[in-house]
Amino acid sequence: MTLLEQAAVFLLTAVLLVPLFQRLKLGSVLGYLAAGMVIGPWGLGVIGDAEGTLHFAEFGIVLLLFLIGLELEPARLWALRRSVFGLGGAQVSVTGFVLALAGLWLGVPWEVALLAGLGLALSSTALVMASLTESRELGTTHGRDTFAVLLFQDLAIIPMLALMPLLAIAAGPSEPGWLSAVKGVGAIVTVIVAGHFVVRPALKFIASHSNREVFTGAALLLVLGAALLMDMIGLSMSLGAFLAGVLLADSEFRHELQANLDPFKGLLMGLFFMAVGMSANLTLFVATPLLVIGLALGLMAVKAALMFGIARAFGEPAAGAGRISVLLAQGGEFAFVLYAAALAAGVMDPRIGAIMTAIVIISMALTPLVVLLLNRFAGKPAISREGVEDARDLKGRVLFIGFGRFAQVVSQP
Repeated sequence: MTLLEQAAVFLLTAVLLVPLFQRLKLGSVLGYLAAGMVIGPWGLGVIGDAEGTLHFAEFGIVLLLFLIGLELEPARLWALRRSVFGLGGAQVSVTGFVLALAGLWLGVPWEVALLAGLGLALSSTALVMASLTESRELGTTHGRDTFAVLLFQDLAIIPMLALMPLLAIAAGPSEPGWLSAVKGVGAIVTVIVAGHFVVRPALKFIASHSNREVFTGAALLLVLGAALLMDMIGLSMSLGAFLAGVLLADSEFRHELQANLDPFKGLLMGLFFMAVGMSANLTLFVATPLLVIGLALGLMAVKAALMFGIARAFGEPAAGAGRISVLLAQGGEFAFVLYAAALAAGVMDPRIGAIMTAIVIISMALTPLVVLLLNRFAGKPAISREGVEDARDLKGRVLFIGFGRFAQVVSQP
């Protein structure tokens, strides 16, 4: 099958299944995963090179982490510091520790148990944010706390990925640890210095002397350069992209970089989830369905119980803590990123990786049903009107200067 034919198969399957899953309120991530399962070697076998697709699509993860770094506003983090670093930090550390202990109890090597526990501690930002937005809970106290926990989880993936080379060395040492540390520090310093003294002046020159396409190419080159520098010394490519994003978070090019790179990120992230679905071992699920489903239900129960206790310890009312614990009980898309990196580094066994991936997929698929049951028996929370003033007796006139698409929408009665 030619590259053009493969691209057509990917696009056709995604276009058919992703809207269907969104209509069923299961989320686009599960739609991409299902599309990959259908066309992958464990499904119809239309495309068999899941590993090659996964390697190509990893660039989407690199772009995602660059954009996360680009959105890292210190003022925003400081305003939510108690919820982000307190509640979010407690959730990831406590849940990851408990799940890692469970892995050790099951006889898994400590490196694999640590990665499995940390990966399963993460939740699905896409599913949870969609649920909060649809039910208009983002303005509530528990909605803001849930968002803060998800924000910390998005940041926590960076040190988790940076930990991978160290775990790979522990699993099979290839060079002295001090040499790896020196290389890592040198690469980070290089990215910081180059970002301040080279990248910003270069972007300013390109923006003032070229068109938008060249600026987009320069942005992609920036992300690739930072990622390749980290990869050359054995560190995570995502770490380099994240650092590059943080360095440009307060620059004048921040919004233009986001607008130019977001379409590439969206397409490649969809391809990444399809590649994960292609590599999902459906034979394993068919052979041991009760084991995989039981582990997924056990994961959701443990995460919900731990999250409820942590939220209560931080002063959340019982009702709010209950909703937070249910919303964050599933595994998340960043677990696929972590497990794919662990498999590539040789830290995790393919069979264990397949089990972990299946657990995350099933827990994500069960989340809409669990939320539906929660709303049915516990009732939907009242919409918060904190800080909202009712509009009364409004009079006056508005002058529109220019009548583009935005003005046309705003001026409609």
